[in-house]
Amino acid sequence: MTSEVCPVTTVDVLQRAAFIAPDVEAVVCGDERVTYAELGRRVAVIARALCSSGVEPRDHVAVCAGNGPRWVELFYAISSIGAVVVPVNTRFKADEVRYTLEQSKSRFLVTEPRVLSSDFASMLRDICPEIGTALPGPALPDLEQVVFTCDDDVPDGATGWTEFLKAADEVDASGGYTASPDDVALIQYTSGTTSRPKGVLLTHRSMCMDAYFSGTRMGLRLADRFHSVRPFFHVAGSTLSVLTSGQCVNTLVTMPRFEPGPALEIMERERCTHFSGNDTIALMLLNHPDRASRNLSLRGGWVAAAPAVIRRVIDDLGATEVVVGYGLSEAAPNVAQSSWHEDRELRISAAMLPEPGVEVRIWSLVGAGECGVGERGEIQVRGWSVMQGYFNQPEQTAKAFTEDGWLKTGDIGVMDDTRRITFVGRTKDLIRVGGENVAPAEIENMLHRHPLVKQAVVVGVPDARLGETPFAFVILNEGASAIESELEQWMKDRIAGFKLPRYFRIVDGFEDIGMTASSKIQKNKLREHASSLLEGAK
Repeated sequence: MTSEVCPVTTVDVLQRAAFIAPDVEAVVCGDERVTYAELGRRVAVIARALCSSGVEPRDHVAVCAGNGPRWVELFYAISSIGAVVVPVNTRFKADEVRYTLEQSKSRFLVTEPRVLSSDFASMLRDICPEIGTALPGPALPDLEQVVFTCDDDVPDGATGWTEFLKAADEVDASGGYTASPDDVALIQYTSGTTSRPKGVLLTHRSMCMDAYFSGTRMGLRLADRFHSVRPFFHVAGSTLSVLTSGQCVNTLVTMPRFEPGPALEIMERERCTHFSGNDTIALMLLNHPDRASRNLSLRGGWVAAAPAVIRRVIDDLGATEVVVGYGLSEAAPNVAQSSWHEDRELRISAAMLPEPGVEVRIWSLVGAGECGVGERGEIQVRGWSVMQGYFNQPEQTAKAFTEDGWLKTGDIGVMDDTRRITFVGRTKDLIRVGGENVAPAEIENMLHRHPLVKQAVVVGVPDARLGETPFAFVILNEGASAIESELEQWMKDRIAGFKLPRYFRIVDGFEDIGMTASSKIQKNKLREHASSLLEGAK
């Protein structure tokens, strides 16, 4: 795969889009509407300001901002001059922000003073008091400059936005370095659902090509309108939303925070043709009381969800061309995806073809060697989409790869005789029930078929006799009522005995228990919560 297929640096993606369709809206968020021509102009100014401020190729520049045009501008500007974007999760607390800035060795930080309920200006003063006088400081010795995207109440040791942009006038161009395809474009910190976040090194090539193939398999066309609330600080946002929109020259419609009611209203008003979501996002849209009254224009999109949810996306949201994707941060992220033109039932089954040029194999969980057709094993990946490694963590990098260079995903899948793969679950999530491996996703998919169930999440809890047993947390549809024993009885007729959850708990939501900013349930926290409930019941 070469640049003859698609642009393979972020600067080429933006320049091509601005040349092809300068007047097409690139980003829409609230009252802000930015065309590709205007986006290109803004990026050029920011790039010059960065260079004038001392940012050099391969420097790490952290960005802490919510979804919107400013994040997109910074992403393109930083990467266009050969520097590396370090997205900061806007839901992080002080210790997590400090860890990200310290571990990434970021020299520069561009931040909004506040994102939703998080006061980052105050947080930074607590982390690094030197921001009030002069940087760097002992807490963050690599951090030399902080730029706020505002001009009010800027600490003496930081720079306001207007002052920062004035520096653009001091240089004629954005430096003399042109980013190359194999330069690192972004350090993506993993969501931390199982361990301390690790910084995934992703190149221009891996992100740009992944975005291109994802968009073409979604069936995105020039000037389509793509609604995505995926946080831009995750690869589902940076690669599969921002860059996919640039590669396919469509309009990215986003929101600072996902709320299903406003999202449906925006999708209707903006006549969005596609949307992006995981099972949590899709179910919240599907089960919202406003959904039936909305006149949506959806044609397709991509989701990572169970077949029962995908079928509802097609039938109830009208996204008849919706596709399914599987991936992980370490692979930029998409490894495999279905295509918009494929048979409906094939797409619903979530049997996906690897991206062109990406190799996938299913490796035995109980011994050496590849699995046969239909046998479950670990999904392993090799090719252009795979990360260079984890930043400054050689031991963790070595553990992530096999001796012959395959990325060990830690995910369970099967491959059919046409080389399509189906994601089954994660090795860490597998529940070992009396010697049987049980995938929580299988139980969750069955529960999602219950007419009263809005969302279900299953984890394993210790069991004195069986080793582990499934524990199901269930959210009911609005206005619905049921008791745990009714759910258990319904499931008994539909799932093998060893897969049947021994415990059911109806809950209102998961936010207080643990959910990441990308709307993923933190199953490690959920397991701890389930175990504490059982202990308290003794």
